[in-house]
Amino acid sequence: MNSMPRLAVLGSINMDVVIRCGNLPQPGETILAESATELCGGKGANQGVAAAQLRAQVAMIGCVGNDGFADRLLDNLAQYEIDLAHVHRRSDCGSGLAMIAVEDSGENSIVVVPGANGTLNVSAARASTDVIGGCDALLLQLEVPVETVAAAIEIARDAGTRVVLDPAPATAALPAELMQVDVICPNQSEAALILGFPVETVADAKRAAAEFIDRGAQNAAITLGDQGAVVSDGQNVDWIEAFPVETVDTTGAGDAFTAAFAVHWVQHSNPFDAARFACAAGAIAATRHGAQPGMPIPSEIDQFLSTAGTR
Repeated sequence: MNSMPRLAVLGSINMDVVIRCGNLPQPGETILAESATELCGGKGANQGVAAAQLRAQVAMIGCVGNDGFADRLLDNLAQYEIDLAHVHRRSDCGSGLAMIAVEDSGENSIVVVPGANGTLNVSAARASTDVIGGCDALLLQLEVPVETVAAAIEIARDAGTRVVLDPAPATAALPAELMQVDVICPNQSEAALILGFPVETVADAKRAAAEFIDRGAQNAAITLGDQGAVVSDGQNVDWIEAFPVETVDTTGAGDAFTAAFAVHWVQHSNPFDAARFACAAGAIAATRHGAQPGMPIPSEIDQFLSTAGTR
């Protein structure tokens, strides 16, 4: 067991403007919100912070812009002791920006402006070959150009580095080469969009997991919100029931799941145990406001799991 996993995260770095409201607006509707807060985010950065909070050594590969957010975003990552040597600063665009509306139930609606994230090109991935090859696992998402993600997968495969892909935001035309990963971790709506059939029940998720593996993934972990998660390694499939919690903000729950899965899997090589650990991490994150501030540390997850049987 590797006591301190080494992870590289290639992905987005955003400033999140979180708007709290009673209910999410419907098309054409104007509502009054309760508050607005600026928080550091981006799926890539969120997963990097989540992994760092779980005592992994994390190297971030990404881009920020030339605006006032850039220094705040970098300073924030630095406070988690994340290696920023492969984070590039662009002079011709702003940093990524996400507008996140969170209603009282904890559900959210997100609009992302890629900004500098959209300039993370294949050359940047290739320039990071050494850090990708020197880590235990590479975490990827789809808030940066797909061709860059594909190049990073190829680099990792050539180096023997495990690859964990969170295919979000999903697309129905996901390139076949993005399926050639060690673990794919979509939520149910992402799985449905990619595969072209509804993923609403545990049975649907088991079918989806089998389909992802048929398309090239070695393992699949599909999150189902309050129904938990379904995990398959191609031979066996398991359903991990959700942990009941009082949800206040689901914004970072999926990123907490993906990072926790990767860290535990690198340490113990069991995808089913990793998924249970990750479900606990996601549940804890959903009880807290904000994505990165809500990421749990190992002792919190251990404590949560130790009492899970009494919940």
